[in-house]
Order: sequence, then structure tokens, then C-alpha cells
Amino acid sequence: MLVPIPEPFDFALTTERISWLGPDRVNLVEDDRLVRVVADRPVAAGPAVGGVSIEPSSDGAATVFAHVLGAGFDLAVFVPAARADGALRPLVERLHGLRPLLVPDPFEMLVTSITAQQVSLNAALAVRNRFVERYGERHGAVWAFPGPERVATASVEELRALGFSRSKARYVLAIAGSPRDAAGLDALDDEAVIERLTELPGVGRWTAEWFLARHLGRPDVWPAGDLGVRRACERFLTGGEAVDEARARALGERYAPHRTLACAYLLAALRRDAAPSGIEKLRSA
Repeated sequence: MLVPIPEPFDFALTTERISWLGPDRVNLVEDDRLVRVVADRPVAAGPAVGGVSIEPSSDGAATVFAHVLGAGFDLAVFVPAARADGALRPLVERLHGLRPLLVPDPFEMLVTSITAQQVSLNAALAVRNRFVERYGERHGAVWAFPGPERVATASVEELRALGFSRSKARYVLAIAGSPRDAAGLDALDDEAVIERLTELPGVGRWTAEWFLARHLGRPDVWPAGDLGVRRACERFLTGGEAVDEARARALGERYAPHRTLACAYLLAALRRDAAPSGIEKLRSA
């Protein structure tokens, strides 16, 4: 079954972040395919003319993979605008067809963000993988991310044994116990989503902005509090001058209304530039 993804689209570039981080129990990349569990069965997506081909096919799986692979972003409008910007012009050329990789489930997105708070992405992935193995369900080589009902039965000490701090364990259990607080947000505007999410324990603006960008796929989000975003600003926008959160937020204004895509391209270029040392695996969502 073909899942259409608008051009430009490069499957390898779009899924590269997963391979860069290391083995991911929920998102398996192998043999030019991305495998996730959808409706209790593993579904594989691979590049095809006009988008991706999925197997086994279903309308539900098609919807999930279209979202995960960023089909909703309008690169046809973004790319010409980016080419008019001195900093982005070379990046959209070298990363032609990159689309932001999204997380399809709100609970998965929130837990993923909480594990990444104030630690390296490698450390966060290791904790998340143990969490998935403990509470998720295995389907061959890939795992289904556990739902809030299953996680709500856990204890703080059980999560601590997996590598969560005590505070993060409490945040995850609180969110698992009230999953409706993170549902139905797609009907709200960006600031209303941030306001609603930051009422949840352990969710600040950083987490809420990544939720907007990487779960809801909102087009104009700039998580200026993210260390990786600030480093990307230093690398590509300020010639190495230090950038704090306030300056990063001001720098992002030039890319409205396409800040989510601009951020994705800046971070992807930063990862590639740092690939030999891996230094940008530190604290960047």
C-alpha cells in the first residue's frame, strides 16, 4: 500500500535521527525500512515512488506513517523561503527532502520528553528502552510503546530501577493516571496547548513546545530553551557567539511562519557536523 508523502521527501534523511541515536525499541530502522507497531502488529514502511510503501497495509497504519514521516509539513513553501536566507540556503540543499520525524501518540511524546529532561539523548534513550521492555509488548524485533493504563499500575520505585529519577518517575505516573489531560489538544491553538500542558506535573515550556513540534506537527514552533537549538544558533546564525534562551528566541523570529522546519534543518545539520565526536547527543530533543 502506498502512503503518499509530498515532494520533496527523502526517506533516509527523515529517519536518520533514529539511526544516529542508536537502537530504539519502538522505532526500528533496518534494511531501508522503518518499523513500528500499529494496532498490535508490526508495520514496515520503506521508500517508494511518491511516498512510502507499508506492509501489512491498512488505513490506520497509513495514517500513522503519514504523520510520523511529516507528510503534513509544507516543504514546497518552506524550501523557497529558506533559500532566501543565507544561513538556511546551504542546509536545505544538503538536506533536500528532510522532513521532521513525529511521534504519533501524546503519551509516548510526553514520556519521551520527560526522559530527555537535563540528560543526554543517549542516556534518555537507554532509560526509555528499558521502560518499553518492562511495560510494553514485544512484536518480533520491535516493541509497542506502553499505554497509560499499563504504566499507571507501576510504582515510583519500579521506574527508579529503570533509571528514572524520583521526580521523573512521579511525573510519568501522574500523567499516566490522567491521560485525558493530554488528549484533544489538536483543536487548540499553540499557546492554549502550552498552557494546558504546563499544568501537568513535570511539563514546562520546553516539553510543551516539543510536544507541539514533534507530536502535533505544528509548523511554527521554536523551542528556544533547548540546548541543541541554542548550539545550532551559535553554529549557523551567530558565528560562534554564545546564545542564551532569550537571544535564541529572538533569532528564531526570522523564520516565522516556518520555525518548526527551520529548527529541524538546523538541528539535523548540527548533528551531521558533530557526527565524528557525537557531542550533539547532549541534551537536544
